[in-house]
Amino acid sequence: MNRRKNVVAAGLAATVSALALTLAGAAVPAQAAPSAAAAGVDCDGWVHNNNPDHGIAGCSNNTDRTVTFRAEIVCGWAPDVSGQWVTLAPGQYGESSGVCAIYSSGVGSVGWTIQ
Repeated sequence: MNRRKNVVAAGLAATVSALALTLAGAAVPAQAAPSAAAAGVDCDGWVHNNNPDHGIAGCSNNTDRTVTFRAEIVCGWAPDVSGQWVTLAPGQYGESSGVCAIYSSGVGSVGWTIQ
């Protein structure tokens, strides 16, 4: 009887640990190597103050050419979403955003893709 309790307790501990690692890993944005298209484009990502399901990416185009970007939002417990493509002329600033599904646990991270 005591052995059965130990096996169940060990299994439960392993499941909880695996779940914690999975959730912690999902909340950390992946870092990509800077591309030539990203050189001179300054971006930042954040979660909306009043809506934890709404992620926003804002970029400034400090280059001498037009660039296009969009927000990439990681949603907990729901499919990730991409924001609308935004085209910026040299010197312009713009924002792209997306909203996670109602059943998500909120925005885990906000990144961006630059073309």
